[in-house]
Amino acid sequence: MANIRAEVIVKGRVQGVWFRQSTCNIANKLGLTGWCRNNPDGTVSAIFEGEEEAVKTILEWCKTGPELAEVDQVQVERVRATGEFEKFYIRGN
Repeated sequence: MANIRAEVIVKGRVQGVWFRQSTCNIANKLGLTGWCRNNPDGTVSAIFEGEEEAVKTILEWCKTGPELAEVDQVQVERVRATGEFEKFYIRGN
């Protein structure tokens, strides 16, 4: 099965609530590659690559995030997977 890629921006109270670490933990459990980071505007960006079902699972999780998060919106752009990542990690700003 071919891998897919989703480029995501999560809006709401998503910084300072363990969103990035939780995303990284779940992405690794699902076997996804890519990264996530905090943005200066208070959003979190992420790129997920992997099997379609795994990507769908993490996109659904992003709608609520960890316990302390308050997600207002998840913007998703699906593009062709590049295979450029070896693992999923937290990226600096």
